[in-house]
Amino acid sequence: MNNKIIAPKLILLSLFFTPFIYAKETVYPLSVNSCNKISTFNEAPKRAVFNDLNMTQMALALGLQPSMVAVTGISGWYKVTKDFNDALGAIPEISNKYLTLEPLINVNPDFLFAGWNYGLKPGSELTPENLSRYNINTLVLSESCAHINNKRDSANMSLLYDDILKLGKIFNKQDKAEHLVNTWKEQLDTLKDKIGNHKKKKVFLYDSGTDKPFTSGKFAMPEALINAAGGINVMHDAPFSWATASWESVAVNDPEMIILVDYSGHIGQEDKSLETVLEKNPIMKETSAVKNKNYLTLSYGEITPGPDNIQAIKKIAAKLYPEAGISIND
Repeated sequence: MNNKIIAPKLILLSLFFTPFIYAKETVYPLSVNSCNKISTFNEAPKRAVFNDLNMTQMALALGLQPSMVAVTGISGWYKVTKDFNDALGAIPEISNKYLTLEPLINVNPDFLFAGWNYGLKPGSELTPENLSRYNINTLVLSESCAHINNKRDSANMSLLYDDILKLGKIFNKQDKAEHLVNTWKEQLDTLKDKIGNHKKKKVFLYDSGTDKPFTSGKFAMPEALINAAGGINVMHDAPFSWATASWESVAVNDPEMIILVDYSGHIGQEDKSLETVLEKNPIMKETSAVKNKNYLTLSYGEITPGPDNIQAIKKIAAKLYPEAGISIND
């Protein structure tokens, strides 16, 4: 045979049969940073509990159902989709609103994913330190760390990415976690290219409240979402995560778009009542967003850290920059 002919063929074949490079298997014991404290895992959790809608959505996105024994804090607050219920399957909800200790320990969990003011509460029975007495290891939602430590950078997308990657390591699902994060980054890079050099527009998130608005400051996830969508959060200097503010502090910044938060899943009724509050407020009705009725309704799962954040960013960008031809299906 002619070796000069064979060699190029072998090189060509190798291009088609190069093995896929998988993420490394988790090596236990594994140490993970959880709100500047170290949580150590000697093995992947087998009896995990996930609190709140957004953290449960992270678990489902990673396919963690075989390791889950319960969820908590969902059905009493939110209307969820059929797809969510189908993915959750027979995994029970131990409390439909507030997480409490007794129902939690009754399912004998070895892991809880929750956050400060997302199930965990300083000075209560529901702290990582107290839960460790019951052999429950805790991962704290990164965004929520601002509730106990406000000496932090403003919220950015790494809050979502890092928690997904941590869960991937803890449950030995690193391939899935890295694939999700890389896909999200690619989608947002594409979005950024479409937005281009358009002038940044100002956005206000209105959650609830009449006398004073409940909103998100520099440490909450909407700060990251609005920035990633090419906008500016009018509360970007407010040194809090979620809190009440004054209408004056909002109006002086003249938001050009207002995000309304819908908890019910029935968009139309709740957001209309929020619009009415804005349009009757003597100073807010003079802002550009209210004058132009430039509102965007997002769900709770879209504005708190979770897989729906990417969809939310696309919706915000499409509303801010319709001339950019942005599709939420990209």
